Amino acid sequence: MAWRMPAETARHDRTWMAFPVEGQTLGESAAERDEGYATWTAVAHAVAEFEPVTMLVDPRELARARRMLGAGVEIVEAPVDEFWMRDSGPTFVIDDERPEALGAVDWIFNGWGDPEWADWAAAAQHARIIARGVDAELVSSTLVNEGGGIHVDGQGTVLLTETVQLDPRRNPYADRQRVEAEMLRTIGATKAVWLPRGLTRDYDDFGTNGHVDIVATIVSPGRLLLHAQNDPAHPDHAVTRKLRAHLAEQTDAAGRSFEVIDLPAPSTLRDDEGFVDWSYVNHLVTNDGVVACGFGDERADAVAREILGEAYPGRRVVTVDARPLFDRGGGIHCITQQQPALGQSSPTGALA
Repeated sequence: MAWRMPAETARHDRTWMAFPVEGQTLGESAAERDEGYATWTAVAHAVAEFEPVTMLVDPRELARARRMLGAGVEIVEAPVDEFWMRDSGPTFVIDDERPEALGAVDWIFNGWGDPEWADWAAAAQHARIIARGVDAELVSSTLVNEGGGIHVDGQGTVLLTETVQLDPRRNPYADRQRVEAEMLRTIGATKAVWLPRGLTRDYDDFGTNGHVDIVATIVSPGRLLLHAQNDPAHPDHAVTRKLRAHLAEQTDAAGRSFEVIDLPAPSTLRDDEGFVDWSYVNHLVTNDGVVACGFGDERADAVAREILGEAYPGRRVVTVDARPLFDRGGGIHCITQQQPALGQSSPTGALA
């Protein structure tokens, strides 16, 4: 069998998410917790305008989830601690020679390098729980990796970051060749494009150490959207220019040079914790739509919607305020995981 991860622009059967639970990530105060619940709910409702949404909900949060999500979001009861579904959930793959086959890559998830603050034992089981529920073939991996650490074009190209897959807290014995071999085996990537690093804030204690999904994404074969920090007062001004020069020298699996399209950052440079990593790159492409991050910057949000609309023609772009997500360590892409549609209706089953 030859597994292949489709591009995010391919049709989806559904999007998976996980409902927040109380703890350090959600917030210490009642107001912070309410903000978190509301933001995860807002993203779910925005995605549900375009495709079905299934939400893993911890038993402790069932009543709240049912009340807030309503009938438009399917709820599946399962243990939850970390609730960043892009990273803890499965990476879905297909087999072009078996149109009815759905695979689910189960990366090892250790909470982004097993930091002291992370509670990830329950989240590490999400990929297997979901795979059983949708009757997907489990593609078990020995690589510590997260869905936010990869982006693909569906035609053999994968974007990676040296400080993620080669992070000694994740994979102390890995090298590029071993990582690339695993990318070929699990998601069908024949060409790895390595970024040297991610955004500055992402290297803080609560960061991912350089996830690509706030930096760059392949919108179509040969075309990249790149986070562009245009203010020299922000350290990512230099970072994103170096990344742009680096990507301009790369080629994809078909040998094409990349057309790099800048996606400018909003005007806010700092919050109470330091320089922000607010990025419009961290959007979710859905069936006939794009759910984009908003940052309370009317002009920048509008520019981002225009660029995203041009990058994904025929899709309606909607914005959800993502500041509460970034305050907690991620964005819209980070809390969602798409399940690709198959030749016919893919089995959904019942999660056990």
